[in-house]
Amino acid sequence: MKINLFNSKSTQNNKSKQDIKGKTASKHSSSEHDKSKQSKSNSSSMAISDKSKFAIVESYKLARTNIMFSLSAYDKKVFAVTSHSKGEGKSTVSANVAISFSKLEKRVLLVDCDLRRPNVHNIFNVDNKTGLSNIIGNMVTFEDTVHRNILPNLDAITSGTIPPNPSELLCSPRFVNMIKRLTDEYDYIILDTPPIGVVSDALLLKDLIAGFVIVIREGSTTHGDIRDLLDSIKLADSKVLGMVKVGCDVSKRKKGRGYYYYQYY
Repeated sequence: MKINLFNSKSTQNNKSKQDIKGKTASKHSSSEHDKSKQSKSNSSSMAISDKSKFAIVESYKLARTNIMFSLSAYDKKVFAVTSHSKGEGKSTVSANVAISFSKLEKRVLLVDCDLRRPNVHNIFNVDNKTGLSNIIGNMVTFEDTVHRNILPNLDAITSGTIPPNPSELLCSPRFVNMIKRLTDEYDYIILDTPPIGVVSDALLLKDLIAGFVIVIREGSTTHGDIRDLLDSIKLADSKVLGMVKVGCDVSKRKKGRGYYYYQYY
């Protein structure tokens, strides 16, 4: 299963691009405080909403449908989202797939398992003083930390304090038992995991999940990266539920393809 998600920015005309270039100098002269505020604003805008472009929303619905078909072959409703390298959009995809699932009136939990470079708290603009690492470390309880109903039917656990031993925390009995217990409370649990091409943390979760949804970015992820990802997941004796391709240029889509497509392989 492969889903293409198109980048709405690619539809800008040349004049808009020139305007953006013309503003670059003034942007560089902004204070660090302004940059930080802008960054948080941009992160929040990555989550789909009622104002998102139709093609983007429908693409995530298509991704949701195909993930559900893939999950139907397994007796688990927990799956992980990963990528090969940082900056390929896995956290954005994790968040938006979670939002899409929550639209089905299903109880959904999104867990930021990227304890090295977390981003879920930025996307939803929520506090990250405590989170998953603090729960596993027995410093706080799940109830004290979970962000309830950040959107209807969607709860989230952020990463919390960045620990010195993220791999050990993710394979700890306390984390495993927590996820198993939460499967009784939630219909779907989505784990935003570190990129497999950088660290092996995500592969430690193989016994907890039905499989991986892989995020690939056009113009960034190479065929070699994808091959390495598939080999790593196969070697870990886990499964690939599908791939989501992001950053696609809508102006270059093939005639008749529309805004998205999927295929089984």
